[in-house]
Amino acid sequence: MSTRTATRTWTLPSVGTILSLVIVGLLLVAAIAPSLLTDRSPTAIDLGATLQPPSWQHPFGTDDAGRDLLTRVIHGARQSIGLGLGATALAFLIATLLGFTAALVGGVVDTAITRVLEVAFAFPTLLLALLVIAVRGPSLATAVIAVGIGSAPGYARMVRGQVLAVRQAGYIEAASALGHPRFAVIRRHLFPNAMRPLVAVVCLGVGQSIVWASALSFLGLGVPPPSSEWGALLDAGRPHITTSWWLEILPGLVIVLVTLAVTALGRTLQNRLGGAAR
Repeated sequence: MSTRTATRTWTLPSVGTILSLVIVGLLLVAAIAPSLLTDRSPTAIDLGATLQPPSWQHPFGTDDAGRDLLTRVIHGARQSIGLGLGATALAFLIATLLGFTAALVGGVVDTAITRVLEVAFAFPTLLLALLVIAVRGPSLATAVIAVGIGSAPGYARMVRGQVLAVRQAGYIEAASALGHPRFAVIRRHLFPNAMRPLVAVVCLGVGQSIVWASALSFLGLGVPPPSSEWGALLDAGRPHITTSWWLEILPGLVIVLVTLAVTALGRTLQNRLGGAAR
């Protein structure tokens, strides 16, 4: 006679996940307590150390005013993360309202919302953001609103598709047949199961929002100077790109690494949630 012992298997995180956690952890420290990573001021001007290449004293070099670039990148993390989180939250709030309304109400409402989303989705995200900035003018709040509105149509289509797929599941029909109130079915069953697969998309959206906000600032339409926001740093270094490469390359690499790390963590979290649901 043989007995089977049910064991729960734990998988070690991959190297990519560990590196992503380290990067995101450093990013959070930079955003919450930048003084733990640097004791310099991001606005301290040293005209005797202008445009110095990376060195032990200045690992990211200095800009045209002698300010330490690494210090400015660290202090700029708070604004860049705030832009990414704020724009993503706004985009998914709009997407959730439109997607759920279209999928649950159906009929003419669904058709109208779908057509509006298709028209909005036909415009590039950056173009929609530029339209918002043209109306409100460049600022931190405008950048959040612009990127959020520009990203919302694509997310709304995903939300609508997820709700349409989940509402036909057997457990939804069973809960309705048992007489549970419609709102309770939506809150307890439909909403969690429809949004769970979009966890990775939310994390990806944070990275994408940081990239879009940086692009707006690079064009001079985002956070105005002398901000240390990463896109503003790219814009400030643009006149010196042929002579001082570090002003563009190093902040750009930070943006890329943060985007990749957040995306990798999102996919890992999605896999964990998917495994827990089975």
